[in-house]
Amino acid sequence: MEAELREAPLVLVVPLDARRNRAPVADTSTRETTARVVISLGPATVVAGLVWALLQPYRVTLFEPQGQSFWWLAVEPPLLVVLVGVVFHLVVARGLVRDLLDAEPRHGSDP
Repeated sequence: MEAELREAPLVLVVPLDARRNRAPVADTSTRETTARVVISLGPATVVAGLVWALLQPYRVTLFEPQGQSFWWLAVEPPLLVVLVGVVFHLVVARGLVRDLLDAEPRHGSDP
């Protein structure tokens, strides 16, 4: 009996999430991937707005104002896209990622 115990292979014990019956490591990597995607949406939107402004410069009247009013100059679609990307990154994404990483896994969600 003692010989069998000494020769038994070493088994790594991984704590399981009692609600889901699996190791919590897989859920963490999914959350981190989701967090990376969410946090990169703001900068990607800013880049898209800048590319749009460079590809269609006639849409941005700041380049050639020719007597336009402030609102005509400031409210241009590519500039609004850049503004939305900055606001999303600074205001929405940071809190969303914090909540995403701090939230407990829901029973029955991602396998």
